[in-house]
Amino acid sequence: MKIINLSDTHSILNRFVSELRDVTIQRDSMRFRRNVERIGEIMAYEISQTFTYEEKNIQSPLGIAPMSLYTDRVVLATILRAGLPFHQGFLSYMDNAENAFVSAYRKYKDRLNFDIHIEYIASPLLDGKTLLITDPMLATGSSMELAYQALLSKGMPQKVHMASIIASRQALSYLQEKFPDLDVTVWVAALDNELDEHAYIVPGLGDAGDLSYGAKE
Repeated sequence: MKIINLSDTHSILNRFVSELRDVTIQRDSMRFRRNVERIGEIMAYEISQTFTYEEKNIQSPLGIAPMSLYTDRVVLATILRAGLPFHQGFLSYMDNAENAFVSAYRKYKDRLNFDIHIEYIASPLLDGKTLLITDPMLATGSSMELAYQALLSKGMPQKVHMASIIASRQALSYLQEKFPDLDVTVWVAALDNELDEHAYIVPGLGDAGDLSYGAKE
């Protein structure tokens, strides 16, 4: 498993991540969602550089322009609900991609202990395609693992990318343990060191779903 932390190289991406974390800015849910989209757009560009390309001749009004265009058949898969604005960011750049959606949520046994449940999946066939699974927060890694396993019921992708805005080191270690032989690249915009007793990332940013769409019961 390959891990790419985009914060290792300074770019405007850091501004959008800092605004997501900032308690004074994140109260504006519209801006929060837009910043999540922006990060998705930047990540889409970065991931696109790993695709396979071939040259095609494009007819312009004044002649023929040879252009390198990617040939990957991309499927954008998103974990609901926090992943929706992140998904839209990717889709803005990869507008010809197919789309998949998986619901994953924490079902608490008590105040501190929970299991991850998958209740819904809608996906095209994945055989031979490039699968991008997006989820803004990679806290424990369990949701990403179970979403990927659920998506495999729709076929075996040729390439796999997992993208998150903020990940914990524990989550990355967990995924490496679960998929030691899987040829997957994990992309993150920031990497945090801790989880609190509720398995939220520290310093993180809070609940991305609630900040995007309002608090849930």
